[in-house]
Amino acid sequence: MILEEMKLSATKLEFDDGQLASQLFGPQNQHLKLLGERIDVSIESRGSTVTIHAPDEEDGKAKLAAQVLSQLYGMLKKGKNIYPQDVDYACRILERQPSADVSEIFKGDVYATSGKRTISPKSLNQREYLDAIRESDMTFGIGPAGTGKTYLAVAMAVGALARREVKRIVLTRPAVEAGEKLGFLPGDLAEKINPYLRPLYDALHDMLDFAKVQDYQDTGVIEIAPLAFMRGRTLNDAFIILDEAQNTTPEQMKMFLTRLGFGSKAVITGDVTQIDLPVHSNSGLLHARTILKGVKGVKVILFDDRDVVRHPLVGRIVKAYDRHEAGRE
Repeated sequence: MILEEMKLSATKLEFDDGQLASQLFGPQNQHLKLLGERIDVSIESRGSTVTIHAPDEEDGKAKLAAQVLSQLYGMLKKGKNIYPQDVDYACRILERQPSADVSEIFKGDVYATSGKRTISPKSLNQREYLDAIRESDMTFGIGPAGTGKTYLAVAMAVGALARREVKRIVLTRPAVEAGEKLGFLPGDLAEKINPYLRPLYDALHDMLDFAKVQDYQDTGVIEIAPLAFMRGRTLNDAFIILDEAQNTTPEQMKMFLTRLGFGSKAVITGDVTQIDLPVHSNSGLLHARTILKGVKGVKVILFDDRDVVRHPLVGRIVKAYDRHEAGRE
């Protein structure tokens, strides 16, 4: 048996600020380990120097790792903090578009939470989505779970309220059971529908103090309600978000879209792969996407698994399900 020795190429990077280099590498080189695992390269550090090893035939991986580190270091020099998830986000962006400027995509903070954490785009489509919301009166965000569709929309709404661009926020969802029966729920009407609206509360509480959310709700500044409560209303000077829109019927979707009043902005989010409507019922989201194609003032942003910003495993799960569904067609 003849064993061939694998030829490795080495790419060396030296950073001019030891303190920033330490932040770039992460605690106990955590960021370097994440990057090495993410791209499948070996990364060694000594002082403020890193050496990236990859097989000669996979030299592109070493170049990608070097590009990620260089761009993240540039962000640190501009005063931007780097977190472990940013390493993964930067990899996805540069894999998709090698000429991209990661700092430009991450730039354009949406909102600073009550905990002083800044919410900003983490992918090319997220940046395009936020630009669409700013520029259009009505924006559709369509894609799989974990792509930040609803979370970013809520952040944009809270930011608009803080800047007094709108007088109130209206968050709504269709009350459709996701493949399971909740059975009899005790309590008044609000308590019965709260389980359907919980994700919207979660997003708000992540950005505002609990007492502030409660105060806004008590005074009508923030309204969280099932879609059926929107019928017959005209919403002026409001930021309106319809979540889980794939579970609307065409009639419900038309009803919602025609609630838009003067000085208002609407964002409609949904995942067309997770429709929980009864069999043979048409999705209002799919219907609206066809009907509104080319209508001035309406923008549609499509997300995919590369935009998933939850735990990396979520992205892999989405891909696995997509492959399975594709194999059944």
